[in-house]
Amino acid sequence: MNLLFMETLEQPEPGFFGQYGMWIMIIAMIAIMYFFMWRPESKRRKQMEQFRNNLKKGDKIITAGGIYGVIKEVHETSLLIEVDSNVTLRIDKNMVIGDPTQGVMQQ
Repeated sequence: MNLLFMETLEQPEPGFFGQYGMWIMIIAMIAIMYFFMWRPESKRRKQMEQFRNNLKKGDKIITAGGIYGVIKEVHETSLLIEVDSNVTLRIDKNMVIGDPTQGVMQQ
């Protein structure tokens, strides 16, 4: 009876996946998050930054508040836009989300 009890205490050595399975899963989850979330978001952010830096006088834009306008002046951090005849607004460049004529929109 004592011999039978000793045999049940001996357990086989875990395999490679048993030893490192948790680490493999964590690395796989980080890789999945990088390729499906962080990388596309970074590309989209760079595209919008490039779009905002290339704005010039006469471009048609849409603001984050849904205001359509035409750029009259471009400053370092702000824009002066005309929304109607003799109605101008000064907005922050970061509030420009798209160009209705070219289909560039922030999603």
